Amino acid sequence: MLRKGITESFGAAIHALNTTQLTDGVINRSKRMMLDTLGVGLLGTRTAVFNKALTYSQLFTSHERSSVWGKSEITLPPHFAAFVNGIAVHSMDFDDTWHPATHPSGAVLPALLALVETLPSQPSGLDLLLAFNVGIEVQGRLMRFSREAYNIPERFHPPSVVGVMGSAAASAKLLGLSPAQCANALAIAASSAGAPLANAATQTKPLHIGNAARRGLEAAQLAQMGLEGNPAILDMNCGFGVYYKDYSPSAMAVPASSDFKWILEDQDVAFKRIPAHLGMHWVVDAALAARAKLENTVRNFDLSQIRHVTLRVPPSKYVDCPFPATEHQARHSFQFNASSALLDNKVTVSSFSEAQINRPALKELLSKVEVETPKDNQPSFDKMYCEVEMETDQGQRYVARCDTFYGHWRKPLSQKDLVEKFSVNASSVLCTEGVEGVIDVTGNIERVRECSILGSYLRMTSSQHERLYGTRRL
Repeated sequence: MLRKGITESFGAAIHALNTTQLTDGVINRSKRMMLDTLGVGLLGTRTAVFNKALTYSQLFTSHERSSVWGKSEITLPPHFAAFVNGIAVHSMDFDDTWHPATHPSGAVLPALLALVETLPSQPSGLDLLLAFNVGIEVQGRLMRFSREAYNIPERFHPPSVVGVMGSAAASAKLLGLSPAQCANALAIAASSAGAPLANAATQTKPLHIGNAARRGLEAAQLAQMGLEGNPAILDMNCGFGVYYKDYSPSAMAVPASSDFKWILEDQDVAFKRIPAHLGMHWVVDAALAARAKLENTVRNFDLSQIRHVTLRVPPSKYVDCPFPATEHQARHSFQFNASSALLDNKVTVSSFSEAQINRPALKELLSKVEVETPKDNQPSFDKMYCEVEMETDQGQRYVARCDTFYGHWRKPLSQKDLVEKFSVNASSVLCTEGVEGVIDVTGNIERVRECSILGSYLRMTSSQHERLYGTRRL
């Protein structure tokens, strides 16, 4: 019997996975991922980058139409709905992060929800849950083909590479494609993979998630129509291996019902409490702790008396931005996030507004910040730390270090805090019934008969939001 190639094994496994293999742990974790993704996506519909993408996408028409989250009356061709909803998810860098490093959910869920609305037979919530987890699993396995992928990226944005493959796999699963078609979907998607990290900290970065969702969905639909790609795309260094210097792929065994092990079972995701690059969460927590030490020691202290601030962080050039001028640069700046935490004793969604970024007090504090990269501080979201040291005009020093922030997979958000994050984000767009409906449906998704009900709640906008944002064109 001939041994299956790696790509062929992935196609066979995507086709063979079934709902009986979804464990309680995987179901619980993926429901949390879905809820968080929908919340940050709804909030993201208020951003300039989303509105620009929406205006562009409304130039196109098709017989099939899918919903735009947070818009009661706007529909788009399915792949453009996946595109704009994916952009919304990542527009504030507020979405979940995995290890090895990528944003797994935003590339998959927008594609699936856009696809659901076009299918002649409505999938159940359990069908949606399975397809979602197939998309997450494929991303996790592809990242484990390289040790390089375990570090904070240097050359390309990971969701643009593994995300499009996850979207293709998830879409292929929901479409019920054959093993060969599933493999072809991956091969087609690989030719739409990749985005340079140079576009981080710009409005183009959210497009990486939107493109991954869109192109993965298109790849699955093209495979369904009979389009073929290289049947060994995952096997070859000149195939998917072009993205990693140490590419070492392995087959995905066709799962037996009793012994399949999901990566999500062992490796949870991180959920963000602030809308910024994941590394910022360490430096914010350390800065808040350093400020608390100072306040406990000195009465009536004015932060203008700080002479110098030292940040000890892992080496990562694209999140070393001393004087950010835009919200996207600010979301990728150790200096900005530490200074905002020291100045305001918090970092929130509003911290990244133009008015907050341009405050004279903040700019003065930024001028006092120095970044160090100790040799023991590894550029890995699993191993890194951040340390903040403040020195006052009187020579006093206050130091605090964060090894694991609240929301990291080692210190996960409670369900209460996760739901609260969703509610705050979603209520800026949806009415109360919509917010509560999304919470209820995602919380019970494995028991929902037709998952299209989720889309109906995602369109229940508040009248105030429609008045402010419903017809906005930037």
